[in-house]
Amino acid sequence: MSVNGITGAANTYDVYQTNQSASTKAAQENTSEKTAEEKNEAGAVYEASQEKASSAKTYTQNTDLVNKLKADAEAHTKQLQSIVEQLMTKQGQTYNTANGIWSFLASGDFTVDAATKAQAEKDISEDGYWGVKQTSDRIIDFATALTGGDPDKIEEMREAFKKGYKQAEKTWGGELPEISKQTYDAVMEKFDKLAEEAGLTTSN
Repeated sequence: MSVNGITGAANTYDVYQTNQSASTKAAQENTSEKTAEEKNEAGAVYEASQEKASSAKTYTQNTDLVNKLKADAEAHTKQLQSIVEQLMTKQGQTYNTANGIWSFLASGDFTVDAATKAQAEKDISEDGYWGVKQTSDRIIDFATALTGGDPDKIEEMREAFKKGYKQAEKTWGGELPEISKQTYDAVMEKFDKLAEEAGLTTSN
């Protein structure tokens, strides 16, 4: 055999080997790409299933808490009504004592001693304990304390005050004395001020 024949055979073998290596490499690359695509697809399916699961989440109302909050609000409203009724009734009684009148009793001829009358006059004075300023301040302080200063509760407390005042009139047996009417107006003005400071629309 000639040298050229051997060389030609070797060259043919080399080309064959090169082509075979290239084919194997291409096949491996294709396999790698398919594997990567399969992983990506599998990952996409997994993420989609998670998203579906999360979107199916439900929310349940805490009925016990809602009922408790409603009960607390009603209790606070009733407390203020009771406080207002007691304060306005006591203020009216003090006013009548200062003027020697006991109209809250159905009948009877009662007199008031000088010391009691003097103390009552002091109590209903402008700066007295049962005067318009201090009595209206106490009512607003009670309302603020009961609500924790929550501005959203201002109108609820205003309505509770109105109901308490009406109840005081029933207890009294008619219209309360002038000092009580002045106190009513003072309280309403203070509720208006609280609402204005909170940026709320007043409703009286």
